[in-house]
Amino acid sequence: MSAASRAPQRSIRTPQRTNRTNRAHGRSRSQSRSRGHGRAVLLTGGAVVAALLLSACGSGGKSGGAGNTGFVTGSDGIATVKQGSRVAAPELSGKTIDDKQLDVADYKGKIVVLNVWGSWCGPCRLEAKNFVKVSEDLKDQGVQFVGINTRDTSTSPAIAFEKAHGVTYPSLYDPTGKLMLRFKKGTLNPQTIPSTLVLDRDGKVASRSLSALSEASLRKMLKPILAEK
Repeated sequence: MSAASRAPQRSIRTPQRTNRTNRAHGRSRSQSRSRGHGRAVLLTGGAVVAALLLSACGSGGKSGGAGNTGFVTGSDGIATVKQGSRVAAPELSGKTIDDKQLDVADYKGKIVVLNVWGSWCGPCRLEAKNFVKVSEDLKDQGVQFVGINTRDTSTSPAIAFEKAHGVTYPSLYDPTGKLMLRFKKGTLNPQTIPSTLVLDRDGKVASRSLSALSEASLRKMLKPILAEK
């Protein structure tokens, strides 16, 4: 066969190689886009998880929702309600983390400090020693501390937390936050942990903090309520 007759065959085969090359490049671009999309999904998922953790456990926050709660917030972040404008706390009863029955209403006549915490929460670990110290100092002055443990999927880590930090006062077990949601709208933000409420001797909400408390801040929060008659 002459060279002239072979030339058209080479020209026919060339587009085939080009098509195969184009398909290979297409697959490469598709795979690249797929890998890029996968990385974007992973990054987005990580950002969402981080945001949820930050919102669930932080050093401060705002009250969830509106509501005529009468709180006046000072420059120290502690919100108070005048004695004549306070509302009663809701029913707070159930099993404690050590499987005992507890009803906060049984403490009426005492000042009750309600501290919402979780064993997974860093600021809760930081403030625990302050609550233990103040609770021991003021128990003879009619002050009762009660924890509300939330978002721990079992009581085991909560019990370990209390043992590690020397907590002796009881804590209601509230893994899904049902007890928190019983409070009047605007009183507590279920996303803000730790948070603390003080109930006066009549069982009414007198003050609130939506951040971790130092020993000095906790004592300051309680001082005016202790002075009430």
